[in-house]
Order: sequence, then C-alpha cells, then structure tokens
Amino acid sequence: MSNASRDPFDVSAYPRKSPHEHPATESHSVENDGEGHWRYALKRAREATQLHAVKRAACLAIGILTNILVAMPLITELVAPAHAQSIPKSLEQGGTDAALKVRRNSWTVGVAGGQLSGTYMTLADELAEVLDDGDNLRVIPIVTYGAASNLDDLLYLRGVDVAMVQSDVFEYFRTQRRTLNLENRIHYIIRLPVSEMHVLAGADIKSIEDLRGKKVSFGPAGSASSLTGTIVFQRLGVQVEHVLLDNATALQKLKSGELAALVRVIGKPVGFFAQIPANSGLHLVPIPFSRTFTDHYTLGEFTSQEYATLIPQGERIDTIAVPAVLAVFNWPKNTDRYRRVQRLTEALFTKWDKFMEPHRHPKWRDVNLAATVPGWSRWSVAEEMLSRMQTDPKVAEFQQKDPKVGEFSSFLKHQSPAVMNLTQEQREALYREFLQWQKQRSSDALSLGGRERGGTTQR
Repeated sequence: MSNASRDPFDVSAYPRKSPHEHPATESHSVENDGEGHWRYALKRAREATQLHAVKRAACLAIGILTNILVAMPLITELVAPAHAQSIPKSLEQGGTDAALKVRRNSWTVGVAGGQLSGTYMTLADELAEVLDDGDNLRVIPIVTYGAASNLDDLLYLRGVDVAMVQSDVFEYFRTQRRTLNLENRIHYIIRLPVSEMHVLAGADIKSIEDLRGKKVSFGPAGSASSLTGTIVFQRLGVQVEHVLLDNATALQKLKSGELAALVRVIGKPVGFFAQIPANSGLHLVPIPFSRTFTDHYTLGEFTSQEYATLIPQGERIDTIAVPAVLAVFNWPKNTDRYRRVQRLTEALFTKWDKFMEPHRHPKWRDVNLAATVPGWSRWSVAEEMLSRMQTDPKVAEFQQKDPKVGEFSSFLKHQSPAVMNLTQEQREALYREFLQWQKQRSSDALSLGGRERGGTTQR
C-alpha cells in the first residue's frame, strides 16, 4: 500500500519519474529534477484538498435535505389551520344579481352622522358596529356636512332614515324656515348626550365680549357650530365678522392672527382641541349660562383633565351645551322604511348594554333613555320599547342603584315647594342647577380632603 494518501505534502512518498517518461527534461540538472517533483506534489495536494471540500459540501447538502424532509410533516401541520380558515359567508353567498340586490338592500338603514372628525359620526359608527346583524340589519353611517344639515338630509335625502340632530336645529326649522308639518314628519328615538360649544381664541381674548367686531369662524356651512354658534352670539348681542371655514383651515388662520377665534359645537373631549400644544398661546373662552338659554340649551363646562393644554391645572370653564336627539323620519306604519327603522329601534333598546362597554365612546354613558326633549315627540316604536324596559325588574334595579337619584332628592330638599309646579323647561333648568351644585360639593370635598392631609384642618 502506498502512503501517498496519508500526507499529500510528503514529497518522499511520490516516486520519481524516469527520464524516459519525460524526454524534454533529460538535459535538466539534478536541481531542476527536484523542482519538478515539488510541483507535482503540490498539484496532488491541491487536488486532494478540493476533493475533501467537495465531500464536505456533499455531506452538508445531504444533511440539510434530510432536515427538510423530517420537518415537512410538522410544517404541514402548522400551515394546515391557516388553509382551513373559511371565507366570510357574506362573501361566499351567491345567486342572481337580482337576488343579491334584494338581499343587500332589504334591511339597510342609513344614519346621517356628521363630519368625519366629529363625535356624532363616532356614535353613528358605533351604532353600525353594535346593531349589525348581517342581512337582517345593516346600519350605514353617512358622513354629512354636520348636525345642522342632518335634519335637511333626513327630510329630503334619499337613503337617510335616522339622523343625529340637535334640538335647536329642530326649532330653527320650525320657526325660521317654517318647514311644513315638521312635528308630524320628524320624531326622535332617544335623547343623545349634549354637545358643548368650544370657542378657541388667543391670549388677548378673555371673554365673548372681546370678540365684538372681530373675525370669527363658525365652521363649515351646515355644521352644528354654523347654526348653534351663530344663535348663541346673537342672543348675547355680540356682533362679529362671521366667516365659515373648515376647522383645520380656521385653526391655521387663528394661529397666524388672521382670525380672532374659531367656534365648534361638538361633544367633549375631542382630539382637535386636546392635541393643541401647551405653548400655542390659545385657550378656551368661557360662555356664562343665563336665562337667555334656558329654552333649548343647558349648562356645560370644560376641565383641565379634558383639555390640559388649554385650561390651567385644576380649573373649570363654563360654556353652553345643546342637547341632541337620534331623530327618525316618521314613516307610515307597515311600509318598508317603517319596518326597517322599527327593527333598528328594537335592536337599539335590546342591545343597549353593549353601548356601556368600556371601549365604547364615553358619551353613551351620559344617555338617559327615558329623557324627553321639549318640542319633540318620541317615535311610537321607541315609546313602546321604553315601556317594556321600564317594567323589566333588571332595569328598575339598575335605576335604584343610580347614586344620582339620592343626590337629586337631597338637592330638592333645599328648594321651595313650588318646584312641583314647574314646567318641563323649568325642571330642565333646575336639573342643570343640581348638576352644578353636585360638582361644587365634589370640589369642596376634594379641597377639604387636601387640607386634612396637609394637617391644617381647624376645629
């Protein structure tokens, strides 16, 4: 056996070639003959190294292939569930075009919400999420010019059955536009939370009076602020240069000094105001509540917790708030549109607990299903559903647990006996006073608690 395979760099292991095998090298010296052997040895070494590398690569490839073959069953098991996921049935359903058109349109209800960035549009979107029942009920939220124009849409725009409408808009259409037979054509399902009037201005504006004669934006035409804001300024007797701009443009012009203020009527808190930086030089202007507003408006306020960059820490600012309703077109009974809205109304009351879930908009928790709205008539189906709920023992138990019931009773004890003869509007005003009284008590309690913790309580 040759030892060449043991060490490819051992020159002695390779026999020398005879001159007959290499005639061209016969005349070479001994030194040249040794150099040839070295070259031959190096060539054999390189060949052996290359062969060794090829063998290692082949072994590595075989190992990888083996691992892949072993892992394939496991990969198949992991991927199989993903392939097993089914496509939604609503997309799988087939049929003729005529049948699909009937199915898609049979139980749709259009809800006019408002501007995309507004609170009413958020509520409309959540109505669609909670009440959705596939082909049995589909609520379609509609982006509109705003709460003021929603009543117009409810009256005249095809496909709109329900709308978020403010109570003062209804009064404006009835008394100023003199819309025929409005009280019978438009009813309400529930009273919605109030929307607060935001007046944003620079540091030089301390009150609404300071805006007299200055340029103020009341939002785009058809928005809630374009009507409610205008009415409030008129009742306060403050004449301003009235402009209608979209809110983003108005904010830029306010920062540049082209506007003195901008007005938005929207449910608090809203990111448009909450996201204004602390060093902007802007703030919310207070609007004092008075008897001038007791017909369609209520007392509102902003706190530093809601708008930390616009209101000093621990302070509150008074404002005007306007109630809203979920308005409905009073379709004749047993008609197609009547049945659709009837189904929506029944679903709204039966699924009301879903709107109380933590991830829903906090404004839903301010809704009192039994609250009435002066000048409006509750829709007959809503009235029937409310009667059913009031006789439900669970609902009665929930109402008894409401801490505001006892608080309001305590408040009434401090009033004169004449409160029993108040009108609906006067009772609304009294309730607003109660809310203010309740907040003052909470504020006093917090202040007292702070003094006690600081050890400064006097006996």
